[in-house]
Amino acid sequence: MIDNLKSTSRVTEVDAVSMRMLGVYQTTSLSSDPHLSTMFTELESLSAALTAAINRSKAESDLEEKDEARDTQIRALYYLVMGFLHHPNAAIQQAAQTVDKVFEKYGVSITGESYATESSLIASLLNDLSKQKIQDAIALLPGCADVITALQAAQQAFEAARITYEQEKAQESTQASATKQKPQLVALINDKIVVYLRAMEVVDVETYGAFARTIATIIAENNEVVKKRRKKEEPVG
Repeated sequence: MIDNLKSTSRVTEVDAVSMRMLGVYQTTSLSSDPHLSTMFTELESLSAALTAAINRSKAESDLEEKDEARDTQIRALYYLVMGFLHHPNAAIQQAAQTVDKVFEKYGVSITGESYATESSLIASLLNDLSKQKIQDAIALLPGCADVITALQAAQQAFEAARITYEQEKAQESTQASATKQKPQLVALINDKIVVYLRAMEVVDVETYGAFARTIATIIAENNEVVKKRRKKEEPVG
């Protein structure tokens, strides 16, 4: 008998199960069954919506990571320059003061600004640092040019990630979040598709048997992963 898909499955697991079910269904001739066809049409729609919701979540997570990467370089530049301000070599100390005068207009606090504000400030900082007088001072500070280059790269990576995020975000007004999509998909699989296939496997095993067994295997494999994970998460003692 086909087991129900565990509701404790992760959104990505439910998405994977639904895609595997759709893939198997498309290799059969069961589209002639209007009831099953309607269910799988709905499954395809909900699965696509869940995938889109997951992609939005991934894009947001990636944006946060890229923001932290540029914040790291801002802090690295700050600490590097601060260190050189106390360097025993007068020329290096003077060069550090020149760079510090530029950096202090922005400060490490820009890392706490909104994405848009921080991007604007970083662009302005990089522009100021690119001026010839400042470049000459930077050249006297070992590693400083490398940190600035890394900041430029981190800023470019952030802006690319932001475009991706905004593209995904644009659909959010008409699409629910992944956590809201998952219960609908689980309900469709358990309350409609599984129930129907259980009955049809008994009524017409020749037509539905192989397909029902494959769906049962897909669900069982997922449920086993969920079961093992829960055992691993249970406290000992």
